[in-house]
Amino acid sequence: MLIGLAAVLLMALHGRILGATGILNGLLRFDSPADWRLRAALVVGMAAGPLVYLLSTDRLPAVDLPISNAAIFLGGLIVGVGASYGGGCTSGHGVCGNARFSRRSMVATACFMLSAFATVFVLRHVVGS
Repeated sequence: MLIGLAAVLLMALHGRILGATGILNGLLRFDSPADWRLRAALVVGMAAGPLVYLLSTDRLPAVDLPISNAAIFLGGLIVGVGASYGGGCTSGHGVCGNARFSRRSMVATACFMLSAFATVFVLRHVVGS
């Protein structure tokens, strides 16, 4: 819900699409100070969720992942490469692009989902965990 709200507000207030990888990529360039500040605020806001949870409950959210840190790192690299080749990520294509009825985003989202289904199937039923 918060991602959807953030996407709507970013479009309504700034005329920009909320694509997390594009925002992070632009944060690494320093073309425009105003643009950089907006991108930095969005990235800080995305990362601040656990801190808000900590302040409101006096404990960090429980995170129980059934995979190793190496698998998380490898998965992050694969997602980063895929987002680069796909011209966007799940927030840009899946949330914003589909809401705008973009055919390109619909195809990208279908590819994301099919890849995720195949990966889970292979890891759970072929390789075994």
